[in-house]
Amino acid sequence: MPAEAEARDLCQQVLKRVGSNPAEVLFFTVDSALTRFANNSIHQNVSERDTRLVLRYFEGKRAGLATTNRLDAAGLDEIVTKARAIAHASTEDPDQTGLPGPAHYSPVQAYDEQTAQYTPARRAQAVGVVCQMAKEKGLNASGAFSTGVEALTVANSEGLFAYHQGTTADFQIVVMGADASGRAHRSGWCATDLPVELLGKDAVYKAERGQNPRKVEPGEYTVVIEPSVTEDLLDQLNFHGIGAQTVIEGRSWMNDRIGQKVMSSLVNIWDDGLDPKSLPLPFDFEGVPKQRVDIVREGVIQGPVYDRYTGQKTGAASTGHALEPELRSIGPLALNLFMGPGESSVEDLIRSTRRGLYINRFWYTRLVHPRDCVITGMTRDGVFMIEDGELVYPVKNLRFTQSYVQALNDVDAIGSETSLMVGPYIRTATRVPALKISRFNFTGVTV
Repeated sequence: MPAEAEARDLCQQVLKRVGSNPAEVLFFTVDSALTRFANNSIHQNVSERDTRLVLRYFEGKRAGLATTNRLDAAGLDEIVTKARAIAHASTEDPDQTGLPGPAHYSPVQAYDEQTAQYTPARRAQAVGVVCQMAKEKGLNASGAFSTGVEALTVANSEGLFAYHQGTTADFQIVVMGADASGRAHRSGWCATDLPVELLGKDAVYKAERGQNPRKVEPGEYTVVIEPSVTEDLLDQLNFHGIGAQTVIEGRSWMNDRIGQKVMSSLVNIWDDGLDPKSLPLPFDFEGVPKQRVDIVREGVIQGPVYDRYTGQKTGAASTGHALEPELRSIGPLALNLFMGPGESSVEDLIRSTRRGLYINRFWYTRLVHPRDCVITGMTRDGVFMIEDGELVYPVKNLRFTQSYVQALNDVDAIGSETSLMVGPYIRTATRVPALKISRFNFTGVTV
């Protein structure tokens, strides 16, 4: 893992080759390892060390983008040549913003030496415990435990330089029975903070108790949802409306709702890349400093997040939410989402429910209608009927079609504990509680 001085020197080498033209350099480094298991045994341990250099080269309103992981002199010469040629061949973008200048970055704690040095033996020991739990119950456990170190450097020809190094840890487990399953997932930057054994116990419990599920009729139910389901709610709201690009294009659930109360007064959603309870990053991929941005405050929509491109179009300042250059066409995204906790335990949420469904996970969720963030998907890995405040029997999986905006308007209570989960593709880190929602629309039963 290169130190800050080495990263700075590499970026300067690229910028010197560019000459007097404006240019931006991003340098990514990763040193990660993963222990994967299936059929109650470890079957793979892999590690990866990689670097990636990205150059944006500007000629007036034209820009060229090139990427390499060759860091020798020939590789640096080649990336500059390619980016320059792409810029020459590109059409002008009248909304091109140019580059930001130097900025001050608030320090954030996101590095744990134990996690950086986590060994395959330590991951194997933790995985072995949860596999043995599943085996003793006649169930089948699979999943992965990963740890690593990542660093991001942003530099440009205006004198901006930003460097951040952090650790990562992620544990996911699925436990399968003959006709039931249970799943658990947690993320963080400190591996010792992940309650691997408790997550394994939870997945085993759901798979064991979920045997012989009963069919229930579709319709509207009160639901108590685990944090993994709340994470899906925020993830869909994020990709379909929290970024300013979707608002500008008129396809956000925020359109015509900013300043209005359209969710429960209990609901508070914000983004904060400086909070150590997430995977903090003090700047975005343009080098703009991160800041806390309130998105929903006591049910009232506050507004979207911006990068410099969308900010220029609307007259707003960037909130520090630019993505990597290769992803920037989709607009800004919130990468460190939070939903504020409430005062209830999950047990309290269940006890307060006369009749409803307890749901552990949604999956295969897809957009139906953007302006209300109507989503269709299915339950998975644990659905149970609640009657008179108790889980009484397992339920077959259901398909739903539901406005997530309306679902958050129907929130009756919020759990007191929050969990952090990182998305599998774009690294959105989302910390959320369990929820009780008074109405949720199920449209069918899966086979």
